[in-house]
Amino acid sequence: MDVRELLEQIKSGEISVDDGVDKLKNLPYEDLGYAKLDLHRELRSGFPETVFCQGKRDEFLADIYVKLYEKNGRVLGTRASEHQYEVVRAALPEVEYDPVSRVLKLCPEETEKKGNIAVCTGGTADIPVAEEAAQTAEFFGCYVNRIYDVGVAGIHRLLSRRSEIVSANCIVAVAGMEGALGTVIAGLVRNPVIAVPTSVGYGASFGGISALLTMLNSCANGISTVNIDNGYGAGYLAAQINRLAVEK
Repeated sequence: MDVRELLEQIKSGEISVDDGVDKLKNLPYEDLGYAKLDLHRELRSGFPETVFCQGKRDEFLADIYVKLYEKNGRVLGTRASEHQYEVVRAALPEVEYDPVSRVLKLCPEETEKKGNIAVCTGGTADIPVAEEAAQTAEFFGCYVNRIYDVGVAGIHRLLSRRSEIVSANCIVAVAGMEGALGTVIAGLVRNPVIAVPTSVGYGASFGGISALLTMLNSCANGISTVNIDNGYGAGYLAAQINRLAVEK
């Protein structure tokens, strides 16, 4: 159904506003030929579509950013390179790039940060993944408290920040090596913990598989695990949990 036709039906009373909203949620994507942009994702899920930049051709990436910005007024991209930043900046000069998290975003209007998400890391080597999580949650309107380098090898560091951690609506625990941070935190708090294994570690960590298995096999309750180095997935899930806490 054409959007104009749908709006005319709503205006005439042929269908109700609520029925019109339901139909809008299922309207087709915009087909660019090489990509199909889901322009109604925010209407359905509350958050707009995010761009996974890695591997995209320059001309495709720039065009995708322009189209999403025109439709949504903001764009979030992950796993972007310095080169891709320059490509997108040529089309959209206001785009911002963080080389640590590799987040490439365009958000002209500063949004109010609500709720409370704690993003914790075992060590400083885990910060790139943690920043991807933190900046994703912030892009979606969440307040983020960064609590870095509190690994279990020096557990007093973690315990010294306990009051901040337990007050968060949810906690993102980012760690490599053996990945025990998520379990320890989940044993201290009553709110959900999202564990993120990183590929940080020596040979026997198998590129993050050791931490992944530890987190998946955690004996603590209330802990969920995302994929290796998936800071974006953790940040998105944390934003959803935080949203529910803010809206209750």
